[in-house]
Amino acid sequence: MSQELRAKMYDLAIIGAGWAGFNAAQEAKTLGLKVALIERALVGGTCLNRGCIPTKTLIQSAKTFQQFKKSNTFGIILSGSSVNLLADFSQIQARKEKIIQQLRQGMQSRLSGIDFLNQEARILDRNNIKLQDKQIQTKFILIATGSAPIELANFKFNGENILSSDEILNLHTLPASLLIIGGGVIGCEFASLFSALGSQVTVVELMAQLLPGENKEVARKLENCFKKKGLNVYTNTDAGTVDFKKYDLVLVCVGRKPEIPGLEKLNLKIEKGKIVIDEFLMTNIDGIYAAGDCTGKSMLAHFAAYQGRIAAYNIANPHNLKKADSKVIPNCIFTDPEIASVGLNEEMAKDKNIEVKINKFDFLASPMARILDETEGFIKIVSDGKTDKVLGASIIGPKATELIGIFVLAINSGLTISQLKDVILPHPSLSEGITEALH
Repeated sequence: MSQELRAKMYDLAIIGAGWAGFNAAQEAKTLGLKVALIERALVGGTCLNRGCIPTKTLIQSAKTFQQFKKSNTFGIILSGSSVNLLADFSQIQARKEKIIQQLRQGMQSRLSGIDFLNQEARILDRNNIKLQDKQIQTKFILIATGSAPIELANFKFNGENILSSDEILNLHTLPASLLIIGGGVIGCEFASLFSALGSQVTVVELMAQLLPGENKEVARKLENCFKKKGLNVYTNTDAGTVDFKKYDLVLVCVGRKPEIPGLEKLNLKIEKGKIVIDEFLMTNIDGIYAAGDCTGKSMLAHFAAYQGRIAAYNIANPHNLKKADSKVIPNCIFTDPEIASVGLNEEMAKDKNIEVKINKFDFLASPMARILDETEGFIKIVSDGKTDKVLGASIIGPKATELIGIFVLAINSGLTISQLKDVILPHPSLSEGITEALH
């Protein structure tokens, strides 16, 4: 670091260049702040390097492989004696790494006007941060240090046959058999991925259903789809009762925990391992904010980005604060079939004593789903029977993660079922299933 940088007083120092920190830095730069973005590893954090992007890249390769396997359905015949369809995992991994590198370079290019300090950081007090060989001063600090996989006492990560969701992304060969402990979002995505590429997959979940917290009908549908494809699914099952030595590989994915290193000298309020923040993303220490997974609010990249931008805005506008109180957060699961939800599901609405009205459409009746040969699943819309307002939606089926955006907008805008019913959506399309459900 140059003498010029050492002497500079920053308006804002951000620790962590994941989705929260990166978006906060972009917003703060736009608002005219002098920003230092500090990251001990790689820009992009978990999402780009160990989460969203690598997993979805691998999932797309698996889906393409499955499309080739059913090419006869579309009238495309692979002929000739030498045809041998293989999933080359080394090439799949190489494509994943190339995409990550390209996106990382893109993010790096957007850091113009921001001092990116690729070092370990330790907060000394609200105005001083110690790097590995320097100390910088700042008016405000934003902690955006992300999260890490949770480890189980009886299934310690060893980097060999018991892996975390981070480590499994670096495999060089496909396991013949894979035991997945945890049937949540991460576990189900990896189950779908490795099964499609040819591994024999077993999923063990302690709770009564896959995807705990998701609509029960959606969870049942996914379990049925998994079993049709030859996956073994055991719910209400303690992983401790399973002989993991029968499997080539064990993936433990029972959730993630906030990662909050370098805060030892602060009297920062932390509860259950999470940094406590108020509705404006302030911690208990004046001038220090937190955003993203380290707050434990909702461990989703798009929510982290939202929090990061709000935190930067509040730092730049201390007399006109915004609340980070949006509860309209889409949840997307890239299994096959895809799953997405937003707002209240049926069970949640009933728990709130709301008079629930349900509208539903099955993709079996969708012309576009037939064209794509992806007819498994449905759209379920939850509304208030008294006010007619759209409260939530759950989708399992083709492009669910794209379709859910319509409901995010509808709920954010306070639309009623009657208003949404009058929207003209294209035909033939998957989205027209929404208006079909309402009619």
